[in-house]
Amino acid sequence: MNEKNTTHFGFQTVAEAEKAKKVGEVFHSVARKYDLMNDVMSFGMHRGWKRFAVEVSGVSKGDRVLDIAGGSGDLSRLFIKKVGDSGEVILTDINASMLAVGRDRLIDDGVTVPALQCDAEKLPFPDQHFDCVIVAFGLRNMTHKETALAEMQRVLKVGGRLLVLEFSQIWKPLAPVYDAYSFKLLPLMGKIFAKDADSYQYLAESIRMHPDQETLKQMMLGAGFAKVDYYNLAAGAVALHKGWKL
Repeated sequence: MNEKNTTHFGFQTVAEAEKAKKVGEVFHSVARKYDLMNDVMSFGMHRGWKRFAVEVSGVSKGDRVLDIAGGSGDLSRLFIKKVGDSGEVILTDINASMLAVGRDRLIDDGVTVPALQCDAEKLPFPDQHFDCVIVAFGLRNMTHKETALAEMQRVLKVGGRLLVLEFSQIWKPLAPVYDAYSFKLLPLMGKIFAKDADSYQYLAESIRMHPDQETLKQMMLGAGFAKVDYYNLAAGAVALHKGWKL
């Protein structure tokens, strides 16, 4: 296998062309239990992290927001309250199963947003269209992260913000405990609650392969963002990066 055309799928090395398919299989498998597992794995903290991201976004009435890899629609639900009737939120995901879950749950809650299946590396939107783009717990699954970040920068208006909420590098003294939790408890919880240990083994591995806080900051700057800050949450187990297009 040509190393130039390979990437990581968890701890495995796979052909770039295979990664999207493998990630797709993971999320087809977990889609119906995704919200339940998020609550179980994070002890409900993921909801607070998402609310914090929305508050940090600076979004206001009338803004346009793109929710990339939006999964079950948690962030779209929060953002639609911020932008009001004069604004727009578009929910996207590359995975049809995840998108269907999010769309249906939003409809059940009386929330109507456009839901579009698309690849973050090839966004079907014009230049300078959105005031805010957010990707939560999705960037690490993308094959070409730099390409996806450049696309997010492209579709933002000047003055727009990108928010990346993602697992990151935990405070070093907590690393042994976090490793035990990730590689022992996560697959067990996946087996018990989602009947799928393998997908949550991949989750733990994919977190370890994702760039740390400073590396992701440099990647965002390299993608054309003029300024990037980040906030460590849960002792760095999760980080929120915010980049400005100026």
